[in-house]
Amino acid sequence: AARALGADVSLDATDGDLLAAIKAAGGADVVLDMVGAAYAELNLNALKPGGRWVVIATLTGALAQIDLMRVMLKRIVLTGSTLRSRPADEKARLAAAVEQTVWPWVASGHVSAQVAATFPLAQAAAAHQRLEAGDHVGKIVLTL
Repeated sequence: AARALGADVSLDATDGDLLAAIKAAGGADVVLDMVGAAYAELNLNALKPGGRWVVIATLTGALAQIDLMRVMLKRIVLTGSTLRSRPADEKARLAAAVEQTVWPWVASGHVSAQVAATFPLAQAAAAHQRLEAGDHVGKIVLTL
C-alpha cells in the first residue's frame, strides 16, 4: 500500500530482520520515531552518518539507554517535538504555516488522506472492531 502511494521502499516491521532490510535499502536519513524506547537501538543502528532522529511519540516508553559515543561518531541529530505542551499562539502559528505550505497540496490533490472505511456514529463499535483488526490502510472515519 505504501508503494502504491509513492514510497520508494516499504518495510514491514514485524516481518523478519527490520534492521537488515533498512540497511539493504541504503539506511535511513531520517527516523520519525513514534515508538520510543523499544526502537532506540534500531534507530541508532539504522541511521546513516549525519542522520536525523526525531522523537514524536513514545508508545513503548520514554526511557531508553543509547550509546552517546555512537551518536557522536555518526554525527546524528537527536531531537524531539510535541504540540501538547506548546502555547496556543505557537500552535496557531504552526497551523497557519501548514495551511500556507501544505494545504495547497491537499487542494490540488497532490496529497490526500487515505480513508479505508466510513461508519455512521451509531456503528462506532463496528468501526472500532475494524480498527482493531489491523487489516486496513488509511483512516477509519465516523460520520455524523
